[in-house]
Amino acid sequence: MNKITTYFRESYKELMEKVTWPSWAQLQQSTVIVLVATLLITALVWVMDLASSSVLRFAYSLF
Repeated sequence: MNKITTYFRESYKELMEKVTWPSWAQLQQSTVIVLVATLLITALVWVMDLASSSVLRFAYSLF
């Protein structure tokens, strides 16, 4: 039981003293970066899906 108490005590201490939290501006900037990256990756996957669908439709039309 002592190990569990020590674990929680040290975890709390680390959270309060060693963790640095981003400022509001940094948080907004990171959020915008993640949203833009998500949109770009989504568009890339959509284009790849469209291309593979077209290639497969063409291949199926040959048979």
